[in-house]
Amino acid sequence: MIEESGPMLSPGFWLHHAALAWRAELDQRLRTIGLTPTQFMLLASAGWLEHTQGAPTQQQVAAQAGADRMMTSKVVKTLVEAELLSREADPNDSRAYRLRLTTKGRKPTRQATEIARALDTEYFGDTPEALRKTFREIANRRSS
Repeated sequence: MIEESGPMLSPGFWLHHAALAWRAELDQRLRTIGLTPTQFMLLASAGWLEHTQGAPTQQQVAAQAGADRMMTSKVVKTLVEAELLSREADPNDSRAYRLRLTTKGRKPTRQATEIARALDTEYFGDTPEALRKTFREIANRRSS
């Protein structure tokens, strides 16, 4: 049995290891439909933002997904080449691009969302509200 001392007493230590385990399991499950976790997060963010406020900019999708802008640009290019996303110049801002899920991109995004929801239920149970609140508070400290 591992002694509960040192780093094993740190909630941050266990949060880090739990996040690694969750991410590895998500990666394995998403591979069955040909997506990576980063691709899924960007597709799901683009789809959600499009649904709630119209076609988002690439920068808005990166922010929603918590992704680096440079990495987002590379992954979006891959998703556009795979015809899962469309990327069009913003008519109001020549520096920005608007993203939309394509018809082809909707099915894998929906499947990936179902996979992620099932994994969340397995890892966090049917009533994750307290955890979600804590995680959101921690994440919001980063962006403030």
